[in-house]
Amino acid sequence: DTGNFSWGTQVCTRKVRVMDVMYNASNNELVRTKTLVKGCIVQVDATPFRQYFEQHNSVSINKKGALDKVSKKESSQKVQKKFAKRQETAALDPKITEQLTFGRLL
Repeated sequence: DTGNFSWGTQVCTRKVRVMDVMYNASNNELVRTKTLVKGCIVQVDATPFRQYFEQHNSVSINKKGALDKVSKKESSQKVQKKFAKRQETAALDPKITEQLTFGRLL
């Protein structure tokens, strides 16, 4: 299954693959059968969101969860200044960074 999911703090919506149903308040049977209903908590593939964050902020997330700055030499000075400013403010919650490195988001 796929669906559109939004990352509210980054103002980013991507079409991602639903990996698993983690919790459903109405019935545990729906979790066991992996039935998608309104209000359930799902685990989705993190790759589209990780790619967006890395491309938008010109950083890469390494295996340890640290942000490494990536410089783009062939860009204009205006674009380089824009990415430099974004790199200064690019910070993620450690739990989100951990989930991005594992490739799955809740």
